[in-house]
Amino acid sequence: MNNKVHNFSAGPSILPNIVFEKASSAINDFNNTGLSILEISHRSKDFIEVLDEARSISLDIASLNKDDYSCLFLQGGASMQFLMVAYNFLNNKAAYVNTGSWSTKAIKEAKMFGDVSEIASSADKNFKYIPSISTINDGFDYVHITSNNTIFGTQFNSFPETNSPLFADMSSDIFSRNINFSKFDLIYAGAQKNLGPAGVTMVLIKNQLLDMIKRDVPSMLSYKVHIDKDSSFNTPPVFSIFSVLINLRHIKSEGLESIEKKNSEKSKLIYDEIDRNKCFVGFSDINDRSHMNATFNLADGYDADIFKSICSDNNISGINGHRSVGGFRASIYNALDIESIKTLISCMKEFESKYN
Repeated sequence: MNNKVHNFSAGPSILPNIVFEKASSAINDFNNTGLSILEISHRSKDFIEVLDEARSISLDIASLNKDDYSCLFLQGGASMQFLMVAYNFLNNKAAYVNTGSWSTKAIKEAKMFGDVSEIASSADKNFKYIPSISTINDGFDYVHITSNNTIFGTQFNSFPETNSPLFADMSSDIFSRNINFSKFDLIYAGAQKNLGPAGVTMVLIKNQLLDMIKRDVPSMLSYKVHIDKDSSFNTPPVFSIFSVLINLRHIKSEGLESIEKKNSEKSKLIYDEIDRNKCFVGFSDINDRSHMNATFNLADGYDADIFKSICSDNNISGINGHRSVGGFRASIYNALDIESIKTLISCMKEFESKYN
């Protein structure tokens, strides 16, 4: 049996080997300083260069003008962004599209600061589809979506048209496909899905948004403060940002078009097997299936313990579905190679053979 572990975890998730190699080397000696990346000052020249490069590459990958947008690396995860977005920009009324657990939590936080209009929702079918949005009325402070839903396995294929600022939580599909990032006024993403280790959150924000801020915001929750202080108002998560930088270099080198092509190929393989195999049933609607998180259940009458045992014997890790959905979830982020997909498919076929 091959000793390779196939990591399908939804997050913290698989990363490219180059991240582990360079990060582990930097733990021993960062940039020939004789110091570990874990102990260098966040005010040091060496780390400031890391932070500057990470911000610059992020904007480059997204094809965003550095004069129009800022890139921040903050703490608190996407959950903190649920709060920060509303604290800074919800003055009167905001629109939210509710497509799962994370958007539900974002809505809850936003309601503390103003009126929230849930303009579309897929809660009626346990979030197994992306609701259609024909037109969005003017007058909202912003419109908020969650581009990909890790728990339910759905993903926006196209984005709403609106005259209001468009915000997106892209935690689980940032830089996994080639999209028009300039369509958005604010994007945030917890790193632990596709960018790097847990502990840092990327924010891409249009600078003009700062003119919208009408209330006094505590310094740690103020986008303006974090922009003015170059993401170093407080001590930033040095090691996490360095690890993200390594991955960003890798992403830029490969290019989003190539990454999207590979992700589409991987997701097609696994969805084709789900649809072909009598033992499995896909959870999400076919037209809204995520290219990052494939969710599926066993058909009636099949033993989950047998399938789990087969997966375990083949070193498949992190395949269990979220407790709110059950079943199984294969997270197929950028760094997951096609060999792992083929191994999972082989397990699914082996499971099927036991019932023939």
